[in-house]
Amino acid sequence: MTITQRRPGKVGSLAAQRRPGKVGSLAAQRRRSSLIAWIFVSPFVLTFGVFGLIPLVSSLVMSFTDLRARDIRTPLNVDFVGFDNFVTVLTDETFQRALLNTLIFVAIGVPTTLFIALVLAVMLNSVGRRVATFFRVGYYTPVITTIVAVAIVWRIMYQNTGVFNTILGWFGVTGPNWLSDPNTALLAITIMAIWRNIGVSMVIFLAGLQGIPSDVHEAAALDGVNAAQKLFRITIPMMMSTILLNAILVTTGYMQFFDEPFVMTEGGPLDSTTSVALQVYNQFKYGNYSVGAAGAYVLFALIGILAIVQFRFFRQRT
Repeated sequence: MTITQRRPGKVGSLAAQRRPGKVGSLAAQRRRSSLIAWIFVSPFVLTFGVFGLIPLVSSLVMSFTDLRARDIRTPLNVDFVGFDNFVTVLTDETFQRALLNTLIFVAIGVPTTLFIALVLAVMLNSVGRRVATFFRVGYYTPVITTIVAVAIVWRIMYQNTGVFNTILGWFGVTGPNWLSDPNTALLAITIMAIWRNIGVSMVIFLAGLQGIPSDVHEAAALDGVNAAQKLFRITIPMMMSTILLNAILVTTGYMQFFDEPFVMTEGGPLDSTTSVALQVYNQFKYGNYSVGAAGAYVLFALIGILAIVQFRFFRQRT
């Protein structure tokens, strides 16, 4: 019996001869794939760089200078003032009033919007698909309706002879002058904002409800769990991530609320509806570019702090 011995030297030499070409071809394929990927993402990178990153960095630098409207032709001939603009913003009485209005708007609007949206989503999840689709479109329509049209309709409804005061008159109550009274103007705008933003939160909640496995509800029904227990002990705990997403989105949007007071009241009466975003806009309108940029970054910091608080709050309950 003859045993044929392999010649490792020859095999190794063949592998060594093939490896460089194979490695080179793989490297070329990777470079080609990377080039194609960069070609596809380059429109977004260029757009974000020109309209996002450059203005972001420019506004940050602007907030530490004394740039005003008269310096727009010579933006490099400005002085560095450190944190003076931030001190000006935080000590300004109008900004403090705007910050208080914004926090009140958020404190009322966020929980109310989330609660109503969750109730509507639970109700729509328990009906047929066609009925749910009909109401889902109806509740989402205000979201895609222009704020100008919405504001005109609601301003008519808030008039002394409008819908709200007419309904209050049926019960013998004299309705207030909603948008002209400093005590009710912010509440009036908050009600309109809640009505306008329920649709987005409801759709997100509805998607979260439909993501819960049906066998979980079937097992709960076999154990004799009623509807309230099912909602608070099964549905809501399994939707904590969805609630967190909705809470952050709604809070971020309400912290930046601008359209409603700008169109409805222009911040009045007596700055009772002026928001932080509207105050920042006013600073830019008056030519105080550096102060407006500082106010924008104060708002950015507040939104970040609230997001961190919400993450930690909901993390303990997931």
